[in-house]
Amino acid sequence: MSKQIEIKVPDIGDFSDIPVIEVLVSVGDSVAAEASLVTLESDKAMMEVPAPSAGVIRELHVNVGDEVSEGQLVAVLEADESADAAEPAAEEPAPAAAEQPSRPEAPPAPEQAPPSQPAKQAARPSPPSTGDRQSPPVPMGAGSTLPSNAPYASPAIRRFARELGVDLAQVRGSSRGGRIIRDDVTAFVKTVMAGGAGAASGGLGFDLPPPPKVNFSRYGDVELQPLSKIQKVSGAYLHRNWVSIPHVTQNDLADTTDLEAYRKAQAKEKGMKLTPLVFLIKASVAALKEFPAFNASLDETRENLVLKKYFHIGIAVDTPGGLVVPVIRDCDQKSIFELAEELAEVSQRARDGGLKPIEMQGGCFSISSLGGIGGTSFTPIINAPEVAILGVSRASVSAQWDGESFRPRTMLPLCLSYDHRVIDGANAARFTRHLATSLEDIESMDL
Repeated sequence: MSKQIEIKVPDIGDFSDIPVIEVLVSVGDSVAAEASLVTLESDKAMMEVPAPSAGVIRELHVNVGDEVSEGQLVAVLEADESADAAEPAAEEPAPAAAEQPSRPEAPPAPEQAPPSQPAKQAARPSPPSTGDRQSPPVPMGAGSTLPSNAPYASPAIRRFARELGVDLAQVRGSSRGGRIIRDDVTAFVKTVMAGGAGAASGGLGFDLPPPPKVNFSRYGDVELQPLSKIQKVSGAYLHRNWVSIPHVTQNDLADTTDLEAYRKAQAKEKGMKLTPLVFLIKASVAALKEFPAFNASLDETRENLVLKKYFHIGIAVDTPGGLVVPVIRDCDQKSIFELAEELAEVSQRARDGGLKPIEMQGGCFSISSLGGIGGTSFTPIINAPEVAILGVSRASVSAQWDGESFRPRTMLPLCLSYDHRVIDGANAARFTRHLATSLEDIESMDL
């Protein structure tokens, strides 16, 4: 017969109000004896609260960020019948080795073998010798003794790293005291996949299979065309941004009927080319002022936002050699006519290959407009260290309901890609709505 076991915070010394930094289980999860349930971390040490026996989690009383003290209820476990008999033995201290998990004093059964040993080995009368072990690291149990130079990570993180084949000794911990968390492991994997410095030097914690070599000429005539210099440089850069930044794209529509009428009238009056892009720049500046997190970058520690007080907008320009992004500075201080002249001049120099490196640096926010080509939406890649980029597709006329009847309106698709580490979905939706509202109300724009 199963029984309910209350799992409480054990003796943690002269400490109280210890933060819960990880909750490793959910209600309904089946857990093994000694499996870690939550991780606590004080200023001086980290510890885990294990399951006293195998069973199912029926109640969970803590969340990440809670502060707990000795004796506080953590969870309620419904113990397995087979675990009830083993509980007294499990409560006794088991000898710990420096390089292998602690084992219960009860005789081992096949289903209770440590994860690093196959079940058939556990059934043997004597344990395998050290020489019989495989090369991968041995899983560390909750009661294991770690070597003094072991990476600072919880057993759950060590298991996660082993599943990915990552050597934690090569992962830099970003949490307090250099502790390695799950995000550090995933970031390490993404860096390697992007072909970072570790990949070039061969100092990887795991090996990725090389891309397959395919002889395409077996199937027909082919021609080998080298990538341009811009494609080689930007390709690796875009690849790194794509795999290292959690991208999300928010789509919206802006009614630009009135804006288009105003733009055409002003272009005719001034006798100059006035593209929709300059209005998008001004609308973006207004939205960046309203939502400062979009005009920001993560610092090198990834723990702080650098909020920028200037408004330099990068504009993606399609050139014969590939895509480049010149930056137009101080867009908040320039009129649409000044922006139009500068945009035309810098775009031409970009196509002629005459941009200086400094002219492609220092951007706060980028805009990629494909409206002159076509399409209804796309997902632009964030131009790191920026945290967002606006994509614009071709405007089209469609019937829109104005409360009384359907009327033809010019609708412009907006596609905002943003870094989900910095920006949440609700603020992204508010940002695109602010953009759309600015474009729809031409009289309110700072032109």
